[in-house]
Amino acid sequence: MSQRVLTTESGAPVADNQNSASAGVGGPLLLQDQHLLEKLARFNRERIPERVVHARGSGAYGYFEVTDDVTAYTCADFLGAVGKRTETFLRFSTVADSLGGADAVRDPRGFAVKFYTEEGNYDLVGNNTPVFFIKDPLKFPDFIHSQKRDPFTGKQEPDNVWDFWAHAPEATHQVTWLMGDRGIPASYRHMNGYGSHTYQWTNAQGEAFFVKYHFKTNQGIRCLSAEQGAELAGKDANSHQTDLLQAIERGVNPSWTLHVQIMPAADAANYRFNPFDLTKVWPHSDYPLQRVGRLVLDRNPDNVFAEVEQSAFSPNNFVPGIGPSPDKMLQGRLFAYADAHRYRLGVNHTQLAVNAPKAVPGGTADNYGRDGLMATNAYGRDRRNYEPNSYDGPTETGKPLSAPLAINGHTGTHEAPAHTKDDDFYQAGELYRLMSADEKSRLVANIAGGLSQVSRDDVVEKNLAHFHAADADYGKRVEEAVRALRDS
Repeated sequence: MSQRVLTTESGAPVADNQNSASAGVGGPLLLQDQHLLEKLARFNRERIPERVVHARGSGAYGYFEVTDDVTAYTCADFLGAVGKRTETFLRFSTVADSLGGADAVRDPRGFAVKFYTEEGNYDLVGNNTPVFFIKDPLKFPDFIHSQKRDPFTGKQEPDNVWDFWAHAPEATHQVTWLMGDRGIPASYRHMNGYGSHTYQWTNAQGEAFFVKYHFKTNQGIRCLSAEQGAELAGKDANSHQTDLLQAIERGVNPSWTLHVQIMPAADAANYRFNPFDLTKVWPHSDYPLQRVGRLVLDRNPDNVFAEVEQSAFSPNNFVPGIGPSPDKMLQGRLFAYADAHRYRLGVNHTQLAVNAPKAVPGGTADNYGRDGLMATNAYGRDRRNYEPNSYDGPTETGKPLSAPLAINGHTGTHEAPAHTKDDDFYQAGELYRLMSADEKSRLVANIAGGLSQVSRDDVVEKNLAHFHAADADYGKRVEEAVRALRDS
């Protein structure tokens, strides 16, 4: 086998990669040294903007296999037959910290799955919690600003974090999740994943159902205490990345069982909770989990930058049989996620290998988009880039991916009905009351540890009121713990 030759970007062979060209021994460098200039200029441009949220991530490839028949609820082809396998890519992430942050921190975890289906890519972009802090996308930039590094101090500030939560009572449910035992997963393999939002399935007869996704880890739930997390983050900031990489390399392939909750569309208007509120769950006693299939990760990326950092997930990437719901947060994400990737990666990011659909020849979407940075799709003599045309270009199907959203007699719009238990605190209290005595003690200690650092008394009082409203014992114990820490 002949030795490979080092080349410049233009393909010319490089004569010397150890010494810059200079005017004689010890003389000044020469501007004509194209290899030097090209190498330095490219190095200066190696980084791209990191994600504003979910910046720190890990990923792996695998497959999804259908184990149970769900064709009564959806006509999605990749869910259409028991035993059918679809290639997938899954990206895990922390939410608030930057690309250089640690893995073992108290933070929600992103759980984003790309299904490379025969009808196009389907992206299910969720978290390791079934709920979130807010229910309206208008508040999302403010929420993230409060959780990210302060512009003056350059670090996360308890004053900012708890001040926002003080003014967002709907966050109480998610705060209870975050500050509880599951706030620091021991690894990405040992946590559940959730679609979190409500989505819509449509069957072959056009009947609509609302669904929630639950990926249950087959490795079992394992979590870290605050002390364990701090110790691990100090020893190995890349702990979760290391664990995932090494597990797959050893052939210990992590897996999750996908279940869904299914609500007939007609139930939505009169359900006791607003079924499209991201701060709420559907109790399993109302809509039991139904098994769908198994997600397995069995291959690590060859290049983390190319395949994890440049991977792009958009909640608006649906396939026939699956569509959105009137969830306000989901509706906001349908725009925001795709737009974030157009900014970070360019308008042609879907032509990158990790994002390219496998449903079309060559992995290039068959549409009329053209040009832009890094375009590789071929328009020219035999293809027109407008529609309609007379040259056998791709045409619309006339078949919607999912049923129109019809809520309270209106199609495409939603005014939330008066749900009987639709407040900001009921489910947070239910979650607290499900916890064991030890879990409650750790939850209280975690909340008090952060809240006691807040400098403004009114912010502390507002947050305490939220926990009192969720459960009397919950509020009493948090208040006593905060007072004790502030008085010490």
